[in-house]
Amino acid sequence: MDGFDLVIRGGYFFDGTGARPAIRDVGVRAGRVVAISPEPLETGGAVVVDAEGLWVTPGLIDVHTHYDAEVLVAPGLSESVRHGVTTVIFGNCSLSTVYASPDDCADLFSRVEALPWEAVHAAVKQHQIWTDPHRYVEALESRPLGPNVAALIGHSDIRAAVMGLDRATDPNERPSAAELDRMRAMLIDALDAGFLGLSTIRSSFSKLDGVRYPARQLPSTYATWREYRALNRVLRDRGRLHQCTPNAARKTEIGKFFAQSAGRGRAPLKTTMLTAADLKADPKLIWLMTKATALLNRVIASDLRWQHLPVPFEVYADGIDLVVFEEFGSGAAALNVRDVVERGELVDTEPYRRRFRKDLEQRFGPKLWHRDLFDADIVSCPDAEVIGKSFGRVAEDRGVHPADAFLDLVVAHGAALRWRTTIANHRSDVLDKIADNSQIQMGFADSGAHLRNMAFYNAGLRLLRRVKESAEDGHEFLSLQRAVHRLTGELGDWYGLDAGTLRLGDRADIAVIDPAGLSEASADYGEEVLDGLGGVSRMVNRNDDAVAATIVGGHVVYRYGTFADGFGTTRRYGSFLRAGKAQL
Repeated sequence: MDGFDLVIRGGYFFDGTGARPAIRDVGVRAGRVVAISPEPLETGGAVVVDAEGLWVTPGLIDVHTHYDAEVLVAPGLSESVRHGVTTVIFGNCSLSTVYASPDDCADLFSRVEALPWEAVHAAVKQHQIWTDPHRYVEALESRPLGPNVAALIGHSDIRAAVMGLDRATDPNERPSAAELDRMRAMLIDALDAGFLGLSTIRSSFSKLDGVRYPARQLPSTYATWREYRALNRVLRDRGRLHQCTPNAARKTEIGKFFAQSAGRGRAPLKTTMLTAADLKADPKLIWLMTKATALLNRVIASDLRWQHLPVPFEVYADGIDLVVFEEFGSGAAALNVRDVVERGELVDTEPYRRRFRKDLEQRFGPKLWHRDLFDADIVSCPDAEVIGKSFGRVAEDRGVHPADAFLDLVVAHGAALRWRTTIANHRSDVLDKIADNSQIQMGFADSGAHLRNMAFYNAGLRLLRRVKESAEDGHEFLSLQRAVHRLTGELGDWYGLDAGTLRLGDRADIAVIDPAGLSEASADYGEEVLDGLGGVSRMVNRNDDAVAATIVGGHVVYRYGTFADGFGTTRRYGSFLRAGKAQL
């Protein structure tokens, strides 16, 4: 066969189904895979990627992002593409920018996802030319997309648009029958436009930003289960999915999600939840979660999956600005004060400090953060003497309580105090054991959010590195083809996407990975200015030796640290992937 637009020559080829890899040439025409050959293909005038010694895999899929604002102002989404990601899903955690006003979108996103309020507001206000999901999709497709994008419609987005943000976040208010019908109609309209499903949130420490209703929870958290059931019936009828962040303090409530997902005598409702993590604060939870999920999925025929970040969950913070402080009263009280001076005055009072010490020392009850200030290291500070020390060590040096050492530094230096800790996924043997657990999906990178707190854009590559090195060391915990499948075809199939596999006729969304470049550098800390969102300096993890090429729709958009001409500015490579549809 000849007449190819692109030929990938002699790579170690993975088709994304879990089948064993083999040396193959891949021929692409009109954005589709049209040849997979053990023999060299004639190249003619085709673009050629020499993949000898490299892995040729389907493009990686990132199922949990918050790129909703960034895609409007920097549609190349380059931080994902440079790591071999060719498809991203946004609209998670009840948040999307489809129906809500610019003011509401900024209030909804900024605090919970740690994004600059002004930047979110400006992005939506400048680009929001749509009035419904169909026009929203058209607006995205008019942008110079880098990767393919797919979307969930956010429950908080819908609820705020129907009830108004004030009523939608008032615990004493309920939608009228007409308003609930309107929510159902808006959800149906989004599904008709190709959205994958609905995202919701129950977490009590997901709060609004802004000056109108600061510190209220997101609208989705105030919904009753009657409202959830009404929307879930739409999803079940249409064969679409439900994504949710549950309330960690209400473990029994998770049973309601299983009940809604149950499939006895009917098709199960696909449900994906946050998050399967090996918490330092609760090391037994991961095993309880996975075993209970396996049992319930089998007994009641539900289809519930937990999203999992397959790397250590290391987070950074500037002062006290970190979402983990939302989970206890004194932490939330400090974050509720948005003015830096007033916050400093609050945390410097003795009554506040007593509350803070008590909260950190609390032994019982649900918590995500271990709250151990001996396990929290200072990485930068105007006081050079404390850099490299934990807050616990600083406390010992100063003869004070660790909480007071932390708050003293917060008062003195504010956001100039930068520190880090690992919340979860710290035990490599546990990560290995859960890597092939069928109750878990590889996801939860939170790409595009928490820009100053974490960077997991390359989580897929880091998993592949672990798999490669374990095999080389003689203790393989997951085959390479299975790891590729978990990051690609498994996700594409479950989410109903035209993505994740490389069979004849499939989309030519491809990652060419250089195994020699999968090194420790993938976890190195870095920062890069994101001009599109107000010039914020965001965290990145980069290793330009790891991805030889990223190919979207048959076009080579990235090679070893260099993007194609027009990437993200004048040329559109990616598409909006509609649920269950084959398209280009």
